[in-house]
Amino acid sequence: MTKDIATPLRTKEILQKHGFQLKKSLGQNFLIDTNILTNIVEAAEIDEETGVIEVGPGIGALTEYLARKAKKVVSIEIDQRLLPVLADTLSPYSNAEVVHSDVLKLDLDQLIKDKFSDVKQVKVVANLPYYVTTPILMRFLEGKVDVTSITVMIQSEVAQRIAAEPGTKEYGALSIAAQYYAEAERVMTVPASVFVPPPRVDSAVLHLRVRNEPAAKVIDERYFFEVFHASFANRRKTILNNLVHNLGPKERKVDIEEALTEAAIDPKRRGETLSIQEFATLSDALYSRLKA
Repeated sequence: MTKDIATPLRTKEILQKHGFQLKKSLGQNFLIDTNILTNIVEAAEIDEETGVIEVGPGIGALTEYLARKAKKVVSIEIDQRLLPVLADTLSPYSNAEVVHSDVLKLDLDQLIKDKFSDVKQVKVVANLPYYVTTPILMRFLEGKVDVTSITVMIQSEVAQRIAAEPGTKEYGALSIAAQYYAEAERVMTVPASVFVPPPRVDSAVLHLRVRNEPAAKVIDERYFFEVFHASFANRRKTILNNLVHNLGPKERKVDIEEALTEAAIDPKRRGETLSIQEFATLSDALYSRLKA
């Protein structure tokens, strides 16, 4: 068994050996706690039949824990400077491969076809950079990429928002966007002290179990997204006022009122009180009046 990467001493040794300087712009914070890595891998339910896509492997701390459990790990790294570091640290693991690319531009469907033809299921596991968390998650979810789950370390506040339930202050457009495609569970809080360098806020591990079918059926998915985004444009406003001012045109207020009545939604309610199913019903009622 090789020495774990995720210890303060080994991380320091690796960074010094390669003369690697961290880039704040890429949100590089490296884990130095093996217990956290064990918990992430357990939450992701990785086994020898599983293929794993990792985004942002850093120096390979999480990658090696995944490689010890999974059939294959493909890590996507945008920072070219890390490629020789990863070639060194991951050399003991023949089932770990690094792809130099931007995950937001990469053809993920093709990646899965090319790299994971011999696995039963593909999962995403990653310690995501804070600045690009939401775009990466939605890239997998909205893109309907063929993965069964997504287990990620992200900013604690964002994890709360994604897993939030209707009627709570954290519940909003991001909650619905994620939960429409997946069941969300906040697994654990992770203190800033287990990273080098420590970020300014705590992190959390979030587990998303991707649904076989979206949480609700809608006539037009893109319009459904427009409706709930418009409903949260100003959290102090009622659902009616938000829709009138942000879904428009304003002269269609009567149609919006009728759609709310048809969906059995009080126009004085606020967006954060509506469930995904209520937004779906409302979206279809609005679509038949404003779009059809």
